Amino acid sequence: MDSFSTVIRTASHEQHVEAETSSFMSDLLGGRLGVDAYARYTEQLWFVYEALESGAERLAADPVTGPFIQPELYRLGALERDLEHLRGAGWRTGLTALPATRAYADRVRECATEWPAGYIAHHYTRYLGDLSGGQIIRDKAERTWGFERRGDGVRFYVFEGIANPAAFKRGYRELLDGVRVDDLEKQRIVTECKRAFALNTAVFRALGEEFPLSA
Repeated sequence: MDSFSTVIRTASHEQHVEAETSSFMSDLLGGRLGVDAYARYTEQLWFVYEALESGAERLAADPVTGPFIQPELYRLGALERDLEHLRGAGWRTGLTALPATRAYADRVRECATEWPAGYIAHHYTRYLGDLSGGQIIRDKAERTWGFERRGDGVRFYVFEGIANPAAFKRGYRELLDGVRVDDLEKQRIVTECKRAFALNTAVFRALGEEFPLSA
């Protein structure tokens, strides 16, 4: 029988690929969009991580979710430094969430407050994605817009507190495998993972409409 981490990865593979290959992401990583599109994407991430991390301390005491709450993963501070670099000191005043982003952040917050096991699905799809595919984005952003390597503008993708990402991801998958819920709840978590990817893809779609490539 497959481990739970394998089940999650396999079940959400299709949605994962769809999110990664959205036209907005392809255009952004292909260097076909300006730094403004990258900044706008970074703003949307702020709303999602604010929802993820504002409820994290409360969840640290939860028997199911607690083991996943690891401060070295937190991204909000890094995002805020990036936004200050990208948008200037007054970045908060112009910060707006796309409706798709609002829906995503609301769902994360809803899980954080009402369904801790569901929160794990969002935690997994975001942070493990950042540690993996996020590194490709960082590399492309540094080369495309000339950000200092691992510096302001791409700090979101730099996990200062994680010396060995591969070992960290292994440990994280072990946490997933040992998650203290029954099989029915595991199935619900898998379904929520798929939903998380769909919510993320909707944000990419909305960004693609805001930044269409001129034909």
